Amino acid sequence: MYSGTGPTIFIILATTGCAWALGSNGGCTMCSYISESMLKPISSETMVNIFQNLLEKYEIEKPTALKLFTSGSFLNPKEFPEDARDEILKIICDNKNITEFIVESRPEYVTSEVLDSVCSKIPDKLFEISMGLETSNDYIRNYKINKGFTCKDFEKAVNNIIKFKKKYNIKSKAYILIKPILTTEKEAMDDAINTARYCEDKGVDRISFCPSTVHKGTLMSELWYKKSYYPPRIWSVVEVLNEVRTTVNIPSVVDTSGFGTRRGPYNCKKCNIKLKKLIMKSNLKQDTIHNFDCDCKTEWLAETVYGDMCQSPSRLQYKLY
Repeated sequence: MYSGTGPTIFIILATTGCAWALGSNGGCTMCSYISESMLKPISSETMVNIFQNLLEKYEIEKPTALKLFTSGSFLNPKEFPEDARDEILKIICDNKNITEFIVESRPEYVTSEVLDSVCSKIPDKLFEISMGLETSNDYIRNYKINKGFTCKDFEKAVNNIIKFKKKYNIKSKAYILIKPILTTEKEAMDDAINTARYCEDKGVDRISFCPSTVHKGTLMSELWYKKSYYPPRIWSVVEVLNEVRTTVNIPSVVDTSGFGTRRGPYNCKKCNIKLKKLIMKSNLKQDTIHNFDCDCKTEWLAETVYGDMCQSPSRLQYKLY
C-alpha cells in the first residue's frame, strides 16, 4: 500500500479475454492469460454478482487495498462493460475501509475521458492503473514481446494520469519484464535497469519487476522446450534490484512467483529459497541485498561476463530438479 504495509485483497474476474490476444496479433510472447479467459461474452450482472460474492468473503475492518485483475484491461469497455464497471466502482466507493483500488490496463485505454469517469465515482480512494510497459526499448517490446504499442503510447497514458493528479488521488505503475525471449542475461539486466530509469523520468509512481516465468502455450514456452530460452538467474534479479534501489527514486517491488521452480528464475537448490525470502523482505523495506553468497554465483558471473555465449550445464538439465 502507498500508506505503508497493510492488508490487500486480490480479486480476479474472468472476462472475454484480452483484446490484444484475441485479435489477429496473437498476444504477447510470454503471456498465457488468454487460456484462463472465458472467450465468450459475460453479462454485466454476472460480473457484478461474482465480484460481490468474492468481496463479501472478507471482513474489511481497517484500511485495505483492493486489486481487481481481469487478465486483460479493466478500462477497455469491450472487455469490461461500462455498466458493470460503474456498479463495481459504486460498491467500492461505499466501503470506507477500501482505501486503495488497483487495476490493470493497456495504455491505449488510459484516456482522459475514462480516467475522469472512473475517478469521479471513487473520489475518496487512491486509484492506481498498472500498465505492462515491460521495456523502454520499442524494438524489444514489439519484436521480442509483441506488445503492440510504443513508448509514446505509454507516455501519453502516464501524462493523462499526471494531468488528473491535482483533481484526484491517482497513480501509475509500470510492469517491467526481466528477460524477454531472444535476450541474453546481461542484456536483460541492462534493459530492466534502463527501463526503471525511464519510468522515473516519465513520471511513473512506482514499478514492479516481473522476472520471466515460462507459461504453457506461449512462444516463450516453445523456445524453453527447445532449450533456446531460460528464465533469468535469481542473481540477475538481485543485481537489477540493487542497482535500481540505489539509483532510482521511485518505489520498486519484485514479483517472486515462480522463483526456484523449473519454469522460473533459478540459481541452485542451496540458495533459491533463501534469496527469494530476502527479496520479499527487501520489497517491504525498499532496501538492497548484500553480503549473501553461494557457489553458484561464480557460474552466473561467467555467464553475464561472456554474454551467454553458451548455455550452462545446470540450465540444460532442468529435468533433474
